[in-house]
Amino acid sequence: MLQIVLIRPGSTAFDSEGRIQGTLDVPLSEAGNEQVEAICAELADAHLEIIYCSPCQSSLETAEAVAKRVGVKYKEVEKLRNLDHGLWQGMRLEEVKRKQPRVFKQWREHPETICPPEGEMVEPARRRVEEVLAKIVKKHKHGVVGLVVPEPLASLAQACLCRQPPPEVMKSTSASCGTWQTFGVGAEASAS
Repeated sequence: MLQIVLIRPGSTAFDSEGRIQGTLDVPLSEAGNEQVEAICAELADAHLEIIYCSPCQSSLETAEAVAKRVGVKYKEVEKLRNLDHGLWQGMRLEEVKRKQPRVFKQWREHPETICPPEGEMVEPARRRVEEVLAKIVKKHKHGVVGLVVPEPLASLAQACLCRQPPPEVMKSTSASCGTWQTFGVGAEASAS
């Protein structure tokens, strides 16, 4: 059976400032680097064979560090780019909430129904993730594969791996930066 280790990159300054990152390239913060060091130590004996990652800077930095530590290659996958939040990118969550309270509330309660101005809806992003996961499963029938993607794309990947509706996972996830979970493809997820 194939196991996919879903890794959320270490935190960035945007995370600590409560800003919407989306597709913006933001490097790991000092705290993010510490989180990545912890991930590296925790996954040292995970038997990862390869790591696929989002093209964003924090994911690339995380994937590179883990790959180096465990002695495998990592591969950047363009279709794993984060959900595009358009004009909201760089804004603080509180700013969006203050300026557009009804839209913000709907975005939090039913993210699949909102498209940020000049951004991307959840459904096309979900389809991208499903396509990448299908290729990974086809290529790797068994073993352990890493997948480094930022939020909210990580929650979409989790929804696909758990066969749950994306909105429910996106609303209920308590996962944060610098965490990881292992999912057996075709089986229930086992959190780590």
